[in-house]
Amino acid sequence: MKILIADDHDLLRDTLVAFVESAGDIETRTAPDLSEALSQIEQDGPFDLILLDYNMPGMNGLEGLQKTLLQEGAPNVALLSGEASRSVAESALEAGAVGFVPKTLSAKSLIHAIRFMATGEQYVPVDFLTASVQEDEHPLTQVLTQRELQALRGLSEGKSNKEIARDLKLSEPTVKLHVKTLYRKIGASNRTQAALIAREQDVF
Repeated sequence: MKILIADDHDLLRDTLVAFVESAGDIETRTAPDLSEALSQIEQDGPFDLILLDYNMPGMNGLEGLQKTLLQEGAPNVALLSGEASRSVAESALEAGAVGFVPKTLSAKSLIHAIRFMATGEQYVPVDFLTASVQEDEHPLTQVLTQRELQALRGLSEGKSNKEIARDLKLSEPTVKLHVKTLYRKIGASNRTQAALIAREQDVF
């Protein structure tokens, strides 16, 4: 089995490689950003599985995932992240990803997930989904719609309306409307204030 791990954090990338190669039958390649990952897929593909860090350079939200899925040598692509939300994971799966892998996953579970996803089966840790359900119990979730919450998450991650629209597969005017409405509901007057409220109240 041959996989590609793309992540801009050298230490984490090396650690993941050590975990994976300890299994004995998995060959790994690495890349520090999306551009290098796409080049390696073209030159050294096909790979059984591509793991992409959601926040590395070049990704632009789910746009990087979609670009990778179009490559001939990348039949199975999954997201790797330390902080992405349940909504991002769900959007990734809907876009065609075979999985979502938290960076906190244990070595044993990581190997299991890689083998599973390399066959084309979708993988998301059960405890991740459970934790995400608990997020929905936050008081602000009683005030905001799901789309407004997704827009607020985007604001708290410093994303523009255009980037949020791309992530959620919505038009930019629709996102602007959601943002304007959530401002009113949470008492914010601008993007920065909305993001601060979300962080102060530990919504995400």
